Amino acid sequence: MVKKIALEEHFLDPATVDYWRPTMVDVAPQKTAELYAALIDFGDRRLQMMDKAGIARMVLAIAGPGVQVERDVATAVRKARASNDFLAKEVQKRPDRYSGFAHLALQDPKTAADELERCMRELKFCGAMIDGHTNGKYLDDRSYDPFWERAAALDAAIYLHPADPVAPLPVLADYPVLMRPMWGWGVETGSHALRLICGGVFHRYPKTRLVLGHLGETLPFLLWRFDGRSKPYGWNLPKPPSQYLKENVWVTLSGMYDAPPMQCSLDALGRDRVMFSADYPFDSAGAGEFMDSVPMDEKLRADVAYNNAAKLLGL
Repeated sequence: MVKKIALEEHFLDPATVDYWRPTMVDVAPQKTAELYAALIDFGDRRLQMMDKAGIARMVLAIAGPGVQVERDVATAVRKARASNDFLAKEVQKRPDRYSGFAHLALQDPKTAADELERCMRELKFCGAMIDGHTNGKYLDDRSYDPFWERAAALDAAIYLHPADPVAPLPVLADYPVLMRPMWGWGVETGSHALRLICGGVFHRYPKTRLVLGHLGETLPFLLWRFDGRSKPYGWNLPKPPSQYLKENVWVTLSGMYDAPPMQCSLDALGRDRVMFSADYPFDSAGAGEFMDSVPMDEKLRADVAYNNAAKLLGL
């Protein structure tokens, strides 16, 4: 069993639980109760799962969307700080097993940048997890420049996690099964990442470190097409889209435990850009077993399972 770092792993705290519950309205009450019990546990239940899967360390982040759906800015700022303080106390109980991603109130980009810095310098977090857009505003908006400038200066890993789109996609409207994890979240999150590239975020802040789950939300599969079809349609940045993806994006295995797409991501982005994740407690079944058994050379297995994340996050 190879030693692992998992970095799309979730929890809930008193400040954010009320934002999570509405996302579960389509889930059976018994399943919701099971997930809730797992999300609020930082003891034997979570640690036993980690030991069984060979996870030496979890990087914890709230189960979204958290304060990003809050309309009152002051409330969002206050609750994000409370959530981060809560997580820091839990991490301090088991610093050998847990690390943290900051939760941020992106409604106020400058304050979010300050909170990110506090979390990294004082609470010793690894970066932040952001759950998609914030009340319809995507992260390429120029009002977020102060946040990206600070994140780059801090060498912070920014994990872009799926969220529901601003409005349902008409093409998916008749098929609820397509709207969330099966397809819709990947479309939303991959498109959000492409907005960051096309909006020049990585050009303005070349030290940006963006992390995507699900082996890159299909983006590694499309590098050739991004480059070939961007030029005739107004591409005006100095590097092709694929270069920004290769230089500024890391991906994790969360919810994509399959050899062919993993190999595609390794080939497209490089063997130092793919990392393990289990998406606990939502999609963790089989994650550790896959990482231990998927055919690959043992040096690469160790890099994907542990070393790449340790290097990126300074662990």
